[in-house]
Amino acid sequence: MSELPSTKKSLGQHWLTDTASLEAMCAAAEVRPNDIVLEIGPGLGTLTQLLVDRAKQVIAIELDHNLAAELSTRVQATNLRVVEADILRFNFTELPAGYKVVANIPYYLTSNLIRVLSESKVPPTQAALLVQKEVAERVAAAPGDMSLLSVTTQWYWNVSLGRIVPAALFVPPPKVDSQILILKRRVRPLATDVDTPGLFRLVRAGFSQRRKTLLNSLGAGMHTDREEMQAVLMQAGIDPAARAQMLSLEQWATLYRSLTR
Repeated sequence: MSELPSTKKSLGQHWLTDTASLEAMCAAAEVRPNDIVLEIGPGLGTLTQLLVDRAKQVIAIELDHNLAAELSTRVQATNLRVVEADILRFNFTELPAGYKVVANIPYYLTSNLIRVLSESKVPPTQAALLVQKEVAERVAAAPGDMSLLSVTTQWYWNVSLGRIVPAALFVPPPKVDSQILILKRRVRPLATDVDTPGLFRLVRAGFSQRRKTLLNSLGAGMHTDREEMQAVLMQAGIDPAARAQMLSLEQWATLYRSLTR
């Protein structure tokens, strides 16, 4: 293998050239010949090459000026469009409905990117994101180990975990292993009678003091009298002594309805 270009630590760059891992990302996104694929952070184009061979069109968003300028030379394909941009400021309404996202993303970007994809007016139908293994597990957590990130992500997506990619396969190796996080957009909202921003304010309040009971964390976070909050929790069938990480999405929705009645 020829010597790889140096990485920019400020952009969280780690090159991945392992073919099996890259093919696993394509498989996780279920890339098909008629698909429009948005690739985030194509870097050297190793994943890009696989995507252009499989998809109808690949739109590659690259923040690094030099990498963006060189990508069309590295990957010569008529179905590749390179855009030099910050994905957090990208106009997703330019994309057609039904597109997919495939990305080996810097760890620092994960939470913000998931939020942007979730809240976009034109969201992808499916995404395969290679992220820090611990974060992937946190996003996919079940009641008992939930977090603000898992609740707000799973509200929009069916979440599953794919291939683990060891740190040693990257250049330079990051400090931890990575894992493919698979997001499939929910066809129907979990609850049509729940205001999502209002629900998320409630969830943020619940997780604001993780070690405290819901009675205490929600009472303080929602500026609600303790006795009133206890009544709301009881009405929702939730133990006031429970903690936020114990609740399922359905329980959060029920609690929101109880609070807003």
